[in-house]
Amino acid sequence: MLIDGLGMCFDALRRFRCLGIAALAVLFALAVETLPAQSNWNAVGPAGGDARSFAMVPHEPNHLYLGTTNSWIYESLDGGGSWHRLSKVDTVDDLVLDSVLVNREDPATLYAGAWRPGSPDGGLWISHDSGKSWVATRDLHGQSVLALSEAPSDPRMLFAGTLQGVFRSTDAGGSWKLISPPASREVHEVESLAVDPVDPNVIYAGTWHLPWKTIDGGESWHNVKQGLIDDSDVFSIIIDPAHPRVVYLSACSGIYKSESAGALFHKINGIPATARRTRVLMQDPVHPDTVYAGTTEGLYKTTNAGKSFQRMTGPDVIVNDVFVDPRNPEHVLLATDRSGVLSSKDGAVSFSAANDGISGRRVEALLVDHENPERLYAGVVNDKTYGGVFASNNGGADWSQIGSGLEGRDVFALAQASDGTILAGTNHGIFILQADKSNAGDKDSSLTWQPRNIIANTLVKTASEVHYGKHVNVEKRVKDTVRELEGRVNALDLSGDAWIASTSAGLLTSRDHGATWQGGVVMGSTAYLSVSAHGQTLAAARPDDVVISTDGGESWMPVSMPTMLTRIHRVAFSNDGTLWLGAREGVYFTHDKGKTWMWVHRLPFNAIDDLYYDSKRGRVLVSSRASDLVYAIDPKTLTWDWWKTGYRISEVRTAGGRLVAASLFDGVLVEPRAAGAETSQGDLPHKNSVSSHYAH
Repeated sequence: MLIDGLGMCFDALRRFRCLGIAALAVLFALAVETLPAQSNWNAVGPAGGDARSFAMVPHEPNHLYLGTTNSWIYESLDGGGSWHRLSKVDTVDDLVLDSVLVNREDPATLYAGAWRPGSPDGGLWISHDSGKSWVATRDLHGQSVLALSEAPSDPRMLFAGTLQGVFRSTDAGGSWKLISPPASREVHEVESLAVDPVDPNVIYAGTWHLPWKTIDGGESWHNVKQGLIDDSDVFSIIIDPAHPRVVYLSACSGIYKSESAGALFHKINGIPATARRTRVLMQDPVHPDTVYAGTTEGLYKTTNAGKSFQRMTGPDVIVNDVFVDPRNPEHVLLATDRSGVLSSKDGAVSFSAANDGISGRRVEALLVDHENPERLYAGVVNDKTYGGVFASNNGGADWSQIGSGLEGRDVFALAQASDGTILAGTNHGIFILQADKSNAGDKDSSLTWQPRNIIANTLVKTASEVHYGKHVNVEKRVKDTVRELEGRVNALDLSGDAWIASTSAGLLTSRDHGATWQGGVVMGSTAYLSVSAHGQTLAAARPDDVVISTDGGESWMPVSMPTMLTRIHRVAFSNDGTLWLGAREGVYFTHDKGKTWMWVHRLPFNAIDDLYYDSKRGRVLVSSRASDLVYAIDPKTLTWDWWKTGYRISEVRTAGGRLVAASLFDGVLVEPRAAGAETSQGDLPHKNSVSSHYAH
């Protein structure tokens, strides 16, 4: 899930427009250069996320492929009733697969056109084994492929729309040639394509400006804008296969129809002016007068060839693609932002989620219940009303949404107190999970989130009073003006004597179960990313510093840091009070509140983004968003275990006898039960080793 749906990112792409303290290094054994193969962890949900494009195997409407925003291709063998991960087209994680095709002549050959948000990068990948493996096409390497089309009259002839223009292949994708004018200032940034059903030399190309057409295979192009509002991005073009002179196109200014092969278009009424982005048009293959329009404000449908449209979903549904079953046109699938795949069995009158097997959410917060390790909570971002918090009672096998009260907020932190209380830190405040007495449904549906955002500080003020006939100055604590926390919450820790939160308002603590919070700016800063508690001792990290409190947050003092650190991400206390720190340069720890620091020198990766102390097993779990590996350090023996997850992750936790992780693109990951960790023995620290480092 990318920032507020990939449409906004796509629009952006379209426009291009210290104190020195001795640090004792901990010498670990040299890391092996090649890690043994391990099974990838299982992506278990929550189901849903972003879905971008459908492709049907010719003459097999039950056999479908689905393109996503994280480089993955999914496959369904039951008409979209359930899905399974098939393969990634590339090792990167952020390819948006807006164009997936199955060759009509050879169904084992698949094509996937991709682009990357915020970048002109992308490409075309081809599979010759039904999507199990993929090879990038050299001729389109590094290009954002925004549209892909196969000539209906020749399955070996393909067309690709890129930022440079229109490319054609006459050998089923083996080679490609630019057929629009090189360095054209007009026919470029091609987002949609349509090919005449009879004559493959007749091609329509929709650009980020206006539509274009060639009738001679690209030798010449002319603008087909008559009747269109100028500067209209053309998102989708379709040609009636039985009547090629009938052409529909969608633009940011609305939906248009031509009955003269593009010579003249007229705007179709019925789509609200606010539904500017109609991302896809799809004609019913059985009933040609029925056309679906997938917009950023819901699905629309006409049954009278465009004379009128009716909205079939709520305005919160962002539709990227539409599939209409050619054998049963009442069966309609939608590929959407945030809500994954939606399925209808009544011609789009009603829809239900069809995300069994799809896990494409960005999980920023992961919590394992203290008492029941099978009870998991996942906080997601970018999914608005389809997101919030999800809970599972069986280790991730099934999930239910707990979004009531969050009103579409992103969730960046989850924490649980010793009494079971759960708080969520969002992009707009702190919330507590409570029973909703008005809802008598199942356990999770009867839960709701309530705000806990009251900041009620006290101030020490000096006042003049008369004592025994003399005026004296006295200091008194008085109540400050009560205010409400409205900004982002980066981290929470409810395990200490005082609850602590790092927020956009600064460091806040609570001693009344979150009813009120005290605190604010600490050491002149509010930019704290991580907090940790150990009894009355609290620690908080900002990118370039760590502060500590020994009185439950009443007062704070700076911690002396190793001078080589350039960015700090996480702090955590172990059971003995040792303070651990995850930073760009690796893992550090101190037994004496920063007087001396030790560096885990031989850990195989640096750039630590998450660091968490697993109190039940007595180990420090570390991970990096740039890696698919996680490590567990034994603080006593200074050895570590490692696991290869197969996915980029944001944090890792322990759930009973195995690890679980939050991923950047693929939901919650669970360590396979049969899998074991590889172990690397580390040497004990010693001051005089050749690998000792001193910071001044």
